[in-house]
Amino acid sequence: MADVINLNKARKARAKTAGKQAAVENRARFGRTGADKSLEAARKAKADQTLDGAKLTPEE
Repeated sequence: MADVINLNKARKARAKTAGKQAAVENRARFGRTGADKSLEAARKAKADQTLDGAKLTPEE
């Protein structure tokens, strides 16, 4: 005789594995570490500061 399978649990397990696979794909496509984000923010802040320091003020 075959084993009894709870179809509701099987459906939920299949959906869970599909969700995990989608999460892996999204992390590969869009994911950046916190260090990458903070490094980019620091570089942008430094560039903005350098640009602001090089601005000329109009003389009246």
